[in-house]
Amino acid sequence: MTTVGLIAGAVLLASGCGRGDDKSPSWQGGPEGAAGASATPSPAPTLSTVSVVSPKADETGVLAIADVKYESEDPDNTSVSVTDPDGKEVKGTLDKDDKVFKPAKALDYDTKYTVTVTGTVAEGKNGTATSTFTTMKKPSKVIRATSFLGDNQTVGVGMPLIVRFNRSIPEGYRDDVERRMTVTATPAQEGTWHWTSPTEVHYRPKVFWKAYSKVFYRVQLAGVPLGNGYYGRTDMTVDLKIGRALVMTVSNKSKKMTVKQDGKVIKTIPVSLGKPSTPSSSGTMVVMEKKEHTVFDTLDELGPEKGYKLPIDYAQRITWSGQFIHAAPWSEGKQGKVNVSHGCVNVSEAMGKWLFGRTMMGDPITVSGTEEKLKNGNGWTDWNMSYEQYKKGSYL
Repeated sequence: MTTVGLIAGAVLLASGCGRGDDKSPSWQGGPEGAAGASATPSPAPTLSTVSVVSPKADETGVLAIADVKYESEDPDNTSVSVTDPDGKEVKGTLDKDDKVFKPAKALDYDTKYTVTVTGTVAEGKNGTATSTFTTMKKPSKVIRATSFLGDNQTVGVGMPLIVRFNRSIPEGYRDDVERRMTVTATPAQEGTWHWTSPTEVHYRPKVFWKAYSKVFYRVQLAGVPLGNGYYGRTDMTVDLKIGRALVMTVSNKSKKMTVKQDGKVIKTIPVSLGKPSTPSSSGTMVVMEKKEHTVFDTLDELGPEKGYKLPIDYAQRITWSGQFIHAAPWSEGKQGKVNVSHGCVNVSEAMGKWLFGRTMMGDPITVSGTEEKLKNGNGWTDWNMSYEQYKKGSYL
């Protein structure tokens, strides 16, 4: 985190020594003591220093995300407040070990703030150091972060968290970006971020999300330097839910799909996969989008000899390249026996409707035993690699 260093004036506090009646015993060298006895030196007064370290006093152009650092000889009994021009106190957390106050969110641009550090000495006396600083002007070059998911959305156990940027994030800034993106799952689950491109970063847990979990993630990039004179535009939070654990597995060998919900098999469905010339991809994918009725049109891509234009029911996308689960009444006689599709997972009209009514975005599907392996990046392929491999995509 970038902060600007400074040292403001320190305040020294001394314990007072009263000049009232001297009632010390004679052995301490009081007026009733023996003449010529040497006096015992008085203990040194207790001193305490408090000071604002950064931002510097009267500094201008301070980053809106700057922390306030201070010094104190007695941090456990030191308080820090930061106020705006109207006297409203900035919310934040005080780390007494590191002696730093962290604002809960970015400060307002082009605004003067006052820092007050108050320390307490053993005798109960207070000392105060104050300092002011002014934040930077609102930047003209900003990068916006967006989430694919929204508040109160319910998704499947394989759904990665996805944050997209409208401009590339230089590699040297990605570690700081990750530190400012926090994920809180209830119950707690280990996970990590993984950059899929300079403009997109995903997060997944070590294993599929626990069914019925709650997930909250926060992206705090407002005012954060992001390279080449750009700054983060705003902060963002998303609060979502994980649904039941519906997991699909497809075996090319058996030509069947097994559907499990919360660990129990609820349906076995005959399928027809891609024929040898257009094989289905083997790997772990997730449902990315669903369309009850659509049209598959490959005439422009493949030409009139190989292309086709067909109305399709109960389509569920699982790759960017066009692999879907969908109803295919024309291949029902082949399902469970022979692969005849152009790469999609064909099921009957009845099973297509049944499955469509039970799945949601983020439900995982694993296809095995085909002639072609799924390429990472062809869809939300976060589960198509081990967790150890996935962690290598993080900059932390």
